[in-house]
Amino acid sequence: MTTRYSRRQFLSRVGIGTAAVAGSTGLFGGYTAEALQSLTERARHEANRADRFGRIFDRLTPFAEPSPRLMAALLDIGKPGGILDAGDNLAAGPVALFEDASLSPNNPDNPTHTAGTTFMGQFMDHDMTFDLTSRLGVPTVPERSENTRTPAFDLDSVYGGGPFRSPNLYEHGDRAKFRVEFGGEFEDLPRDATMRAIIPDPRNDEQVLISGFQAAFLKFHNNAVDLIRSQTRGRRTERGSDEIRRTFGEANELTRWHYQWMILHEFLPLFVGREMVRDVLQRGRRFYEPRRGEAFIPVEFQGAAYRFGHSMVRPSYRANEELTGFIFDPRSEGMADPDDLRGGARAPRRYVGFEVFFDFGDGRVKRNKRIDAKISTPLFRLPLGAIATGDPPTSLPQRNLLRQVTWSLPSGQSIARAIGAAALDRDDLRELEPYRLGLDRSTPLWYYVLKEAEVMEQGLHLGPVGGRIVAEVIIGLLQTDPDSFLNAQRHWRPVLPQRNGATGDFRMVDFVTFAGVDPTSRGE
Repeated sequence: MTTRYSRRQFLSRVGIGTAAVAGSTGLFGGYTAEALQSLTERARHEANRADRFGRIFDRLTPFAEPSPRLMAALLDIGKPGGILDAGDNLAAGPVALFEDASLSPNNPDNPTHTAGTTFMGQFMDHDMTFDLTSRLGVPTVPERSENTRTPAFDLDSVYGGGPFRSPNLYEHGDRAKFRVEFGGEFEDLPRDATMRAIIPDPRNDEQVLISGFQAAFLKFHNNAVDLIRSQTRGRRTERGSDEIRRTFGEANELTRWHYQWMILHEFLPLFVGREMVRDVLQRGRRFYEPRRGEAFIPVEFQGAAYRFGHSMVRPSYRANEELTGFIFDPRSEGMADPDDLRGGARAPRRYVGFEVFFDFGDGRVKRNKRIDAKISTPLFRLPLGAIATGDPPTSLPQRNLLRQVTWSLPSGQSIARAIGAAALDRDDLRELEPYRLGLDRSTPLWYYVLKEAEVMEQGLHLGPVGGRIVAEVIIGLLQTDPDSFLNAQRHWRPVLPQRNGATGDFRMVDFVTFAGVDPTSRGE
């Protein structure tokens, strides 16, 4: 039987920040053997980490039976230069690829998303799910596999066990606030002598962009602490640990609720479309049902539908005016200040210029790629150091396709029938017919979700199968968390100021402004 705790119980019982430090490189992994061993042991021994994965569609059969032919086909579909490869012109270099769309003719931009949507989606993923035990291509029972994050948008990947259980995350002289360091031009995560970030989840220093988001959350919380203290001056206040507990708790709630508001009102509609969000909120969830009233992460979400974000990744990014690079570049291996965007390093230019990732109205924002069956070319050759196990395959699409076998996931077509949605035609999937395995009729769920978005929604957001799974799980996590604003204060609205000074709504540009990492705060 799985033991579960509320967020408050979690913060009072756990100390995950005291030894968790970031690994090294990569967008999707990259940990030392020692870090992996430490995380695995925690998953085994800490009751709050004992959550298991599960299924939504537990009566549907797998999309195919495992066989050498199937494995060979999946590896071929996801190989470099294969049918999923966007064929970006990497030889042109990261700056040219960032600026010239003609160098990525098969990889069009999404006019409705800004580039930061990808990394907010990744940040959310790291807040609710982390699978350290399943093996690629080896059928695994989800209920026996541990999710080493709490299945809630509670920011445990930021707060760890709180200031008394994870003191090394917090300022020594003021434990209500996070440690934030400066070794470059702007803020950075706290780091040890080896440049590993001192944060609860090592994935949030996989690359410069996600570490910039983590740092923004640290600064947002710290500014919330300052605001709360400024509003309580003149009252009788507690001393010492009592004041820290009260101030920390209020700042934590402010941060979490504004974050949850953005998830529900800004980012989820970008992922699945506003109509899908409205349908789930008004008519209720039809398929995702928490076990015994307790949230869990379904493998249809974790292993397939929520991996739609991999299709949104650009081949290169301008982190700021001084640093434009590929997510990974083998030539940067071993450099103190890499030319790519890997994490685990500190230098003046290694920070996030949020004006490139969210629209501040100054014309500098860049767009995501569309959600479709084309993946940016750099993701087909990950360095081994960017893979948690250090084992091949190094193609991210190959790894995603093998995960469909790991979880024995149903086909996209069978889920479409189960939810009463229109399914893709075989003609839409004709590129899979030559494998002679019926994959055009019974398609791996991850591939189907991407193709569905491309065919039915022009790649702007997910289609009926992918959108239904993602919307129901994300809304379900908010609805089942007793400490979310939807439960604690259902009619709550944001109280912190927007950029225009108003209140009642809150978007990511407002978040980074309150955090003090926006262009104006930096004098740009």
